[in-house]
Amino acid sequence: MSPDTLTDTQGRPILRALVTGAAGFIGSHLTEALLDLGVEVTGLDCFTRYYDEERKRANLMAARDHRRFTLVEEDLGLTDLDALLDGADAVFHLAAQPGVRASWGEGFQDYVTNNIVATQRLLEAMSGTGVPLVYSSSSSVYGDAPVMPTPEGAATGPVSPYGATKLTGENLCRMYSRDGRVHTVSLRYFTVYGPRQRPDMAFTRFIEAAGQGRPITLYGDGEQSRDFTFVSDAVDANLRALRHGGSGAVYNIGGGEHASVNGILAILGDLLGGHIAVDRHPTAAGDARHTSADVSLARREIGFDPTVGLREGLARQVASALGRVPAANPQPLGD
Repeated sequence: MSPDTLTDTQGRPILRALVTGAAGFIGSHLTEALLDLGVEVTGLDCFTRYYDEERKRANLMAARDHRRFTLVEEDLGLTDLDALLDGADAVFHLAAQPGVRASWGEGFQDYVTNNIVATQRLLEAMSGTGVPLVYSSSSSVYGDAPVMPTPEGAATGPVSPYGATKLTGENLCRMYSRDGRVHTVSLRYFTVYGPRQRPDMAFTRFIEAAGQGRPITLYGDGEQSRDFTFVSDAVDANLRALRHGGSGAVYNIGGGEHASVNGILAILGDLLGGHIAVDRHPTAAGDARHTSADVSLARREIGFDPTVGLREGLARQVASALGRVPAANPQPLGD
């Protein structure tokens, strides 16, 4: 893709972009992709204490010295948004308080502030500017989906406070689009994984524990299943949503492969060349039993087509996390 091919739905070139949550897992990969396309990027991140700050700063290692990248270390809920948005041709809104389990109890206020209030503040500042916004949502909005694979028109019913705040963010985007204030597109990610995945997420925990010879901690019986999306496919979805997404539209973004947690552990055992010990615990509150993405709408309207298979993606994450090549000639998963 040449540097002049990134445009919005009106065909206007994207020369400058704002990425909120730029130091995060997906945000840092998206930032690098935009820089590779010749876009000037302002990355906003307030480096919350959700996980180790140095780990997040390391995510920006490739971007921070780039001449077209500027890092703004401020809180989206407090920063001067007019100054931040000045000159921006597009906004990719990934900043959020993540995590299903941590969203219960007293910590919920952080989710309201960072996922709802900050999103509304950003939308209000963008109103009438003509700048489009791509919003990062989550398959958590479905909860225990009544239909699988789940289309965007299925009933939403979050089973965690985190999921409820992401759905509220979506609804805010839809309202501002419907009123003609901001062109928004929302992406419902289905379990994104790959290099730089957050340390609290399952694949990172599994790989790091197994690499150190420790048993992995597993909540539930392992038969809970997910659609998994490699991070480069999630990045591609953002760029396609900017170019082709309809105002107010919502798209499922999945990797096209469905697997149980036990199946994932079998693949990782193959890649790591040995048996993985498991320390099992009861199912955690707020975890949906199954998710499965129907991506036909995204394929039809924005041309989304995932390219990285689950085994390949896991091999890349293992190599990145442990600094070693996965075991040669891994055996295929038996089931």
